[in-house]
Amino acid sequence: MRPSTPRLPPLAEEQWSAEQRELMAPFAREGRIHNIFTTLVRHPKLLKRWLPFANHILFKSSLAPREREMVILRTAWLCRAEYEWGQHVVIGKKAGLSEAEIARIAEGPDATGWSAFDAAILSAVDELRDDACLSDASWAALAQRYDTAQLMDLVFTAGNYAMLAMALNSLGVRLDPGLAGFSR
Repeated sequence: MRPSTPRLPPLAEEQWSAEQRELMAPFAREGRIHNIFTTLVRHPKLLKRWLPFANHILFKSSLAPREREMVILRTAWLCRAEYEWGQHVVIGKKAGLSEAEIARIAEGPDATGWSAFDAAILSAVDELRDDACLSDASWAALAQRYDTAQLMDLVFTAGNYAMLAMALNSLGVRLDPGLAGFSR
């Protein structure tokens, strides 16, 4: 069972140290700082070291944005990470995923309507979650279109978001205002 309240509530700005203020400055310039960051800033050394990796995954990955978001959303669904799901439904729509595709991501790779390659992406995420390893068949299916960097980015994207799901779920990070979580 997931925590019903935050185990580590977001840290209020008036409680931030100088180091925490420096870490939060880029997010503050964007307007609103999301609960994920006001929670993770409780461990500034960890946040400082995780952010460059997370930045690569989200903004510099060799995966096409739509495909990256398919990986992230499938991982969020499998991990039952409602915060991650809510954030990435919004990002996924901006990356070109339709409402119907987002709903099918929850159904998985066998849902009607996927292209063979989209189904291979989702199947790969399922394998990584279930076995922590891609099968030869999945590797071969992905390698028909993906180069080495893309194959690696897919694995590291699923891994980063599984790890993040563990943290978000365990810490009890709540959805930010205006975000929808899982359909009830």
